Amino acid sequence: MRLEFLGAAHVVTGSCYLLHVGDHLYLIDCGMYQGTRRLREMNYEDFPFNPAEIEAVFLTHAHIDHCGRIPRLVREGFRGKVYATRATCDLVRIMLPDSAHIQESDAELMNRKNARRSEAPITPLYTQADAYAALEQFEPVDYRTPLQVDDLRLTFRDAGHILGSAIIEIVVVEQGKETKLVFSGDLGQPDQPILCDPEVIDGADFLLVESTYGDRIHRDYDKESALLEVIRDTMDRGGNVIIPSFAVGRTQTLLYYFYNLWKAGRLDGDIPIIIDSPLAIQATRVFLKNYEDFDEETIAFFGEQGTIPAFPQVRIAETAAESRALNSAEGAAIILSASGMADAGRVLHHLKHNLWRPESTILFVGYQAEGSLGRRLIDGIKRVRVLGEEIAVKAQIQMLDGFSAHADAEQIVRWMESIKEPCPAKVFLVHGEGQAQEALKERIQEELGLEVYAPFLGDVVTIQGRSANLIPSNISSVSVEAEMEEVMRDFDAEYRQLRKAVIRTVVRQPKLMEPIIRTMQKARNYFKKLAAPYNI
Repeated sequence: MRLEFLGAAHVVTGSCYLLHVGDHLYLIDCGMYQGTRRLREMNYEDFPFNPAEIEAVFLTHAHIDHCGRIPRLVREGFRGKVYATRATCDLVRIMLPDSAHIQESDAELMNRKNARRSEAPITPLYTQADAYAALEQFEPVDYRTPLQVDDLRLTFRDAGHILGSAIIEIVVVEQGKETKLVFSGDLGQPDQPILCDPEVIDGADFLLVESTYGDRIHRDYDKESALLEVIRDTMDRGGNVIIPSFAVGRTQTLLYYFYNLWKAGRLDGDIPIIIDSPLAIQATRVFLKNYEDFDEETIAFFGEQGTIPAFPQVRIAETAAESRALNSAEGAAIILSASGMADAGRVLHHLKHNLWRPESTILFVGYQAEGSLGRRLIDGIKRVRVLGEEIAVKAQIQMLDGFSAHADAEQIVRWMESIKEPCPAKVFLVHGEGQAQEALKERIQEELGLEVYAPFLGDVVTIQGRSANLIPSNISSVSVEAEMEEVMRDFDAEYRQLRKAVIRTVVRQPKLMEPIIRTMQKARNYFKKLAAPYNI
């Protein structure tokens, strides 16, 4: 068999893997690229396969970076089934039409600009009609219930990432021998509210595991108190708390924390909490429908309440007019609005009206991809363009980590450690940026002693039993990236050795700290000067 890495390779979006078994072709995920302009442009490139030849798609979960190109796949000839958990099928029924609406709106806006410049019109990546057509091909499956598709035996297990998220086990029989491939999808953090912990896997020959937070450990702290502190500080200044929040998962978790704070008498009932995302509102209703997938504590709570817990200050902005009215309303408020990376959606209007206000706070509670507006704000950019307007960033920009729906490096390694015999013959790190993958690779090798590789876009692996042979990508830009990655790894290794030596020297001779810092500042300025001609 052959496995091709066609997305989420050295980036955190665009999940897509092509599995060849005999004459049969299958996809695991078919997601959109998000983040930088270059990544978004990749959504419009031709598929490196004929969609009509794909026999089935196995979908890990409903986030757009995992399912967002399925309508285009269907439009271009795919006629097979998309297998996903029941909750995922419910979520994509709101996610994909919403994504299509964004594609159509963006194309309409761009075409108005193109018309003024006498440029040719563009077409959306796909339309709402394409999305609804794709939904007809979804087939729900149950967790832990074996599924036979041709010669493949699949099992979907709870990944604990969002409602319906799955780890997919695929057992392939070739020449009388079984080979088990495990696709982690996005792994959730254990011990989080609402969702179950990621399930333990009973053996794997080859493992594809996400690496989004491969170089980080989530801070263990009282999230409710930290959230409350941000709110109180902002309310004291008379500003708004704007939370760019992912509609599926993050919004529901935040409502859970807000409810607990209100119930404990710690959150003032006069502070409006506004859900300004039609998608989040619909997703919350889907959550209620599928509450049997929640963890035991939440199920017990729902059994007592019989419905979602209500508290007085939660309001809903259903229409665009209601959303716009929030920006002229008197008084301070907490506004949860999509998108989570602040790249699209209603949150842009709230950023436009609050970024320039020193009294307001923009609070990020999730991963911000490289190139996204959220990442640039966290990195300290002072001026940004939002909805065509240049805005000075004067609001407080804050990040509360640990709210992420992704497992951190420690949690990923502990989950992998729990995989029973056989241990993976090889681990492939996907869905992560280069630095995170390199850090996680070293950790896995040191702690688990497993063979690890981070594939590049277009890499192919041929598999026979527990043997794998890598065929590197023949995409020229990827070859350059791989070579540059090797150079940067050497550079980074030398830096880390120097860093340790400098710290040891200062500890032994504290009087050297100030001159060493001055020297380091000179070196930093010199490096910037060297990089300037390349616009780095």
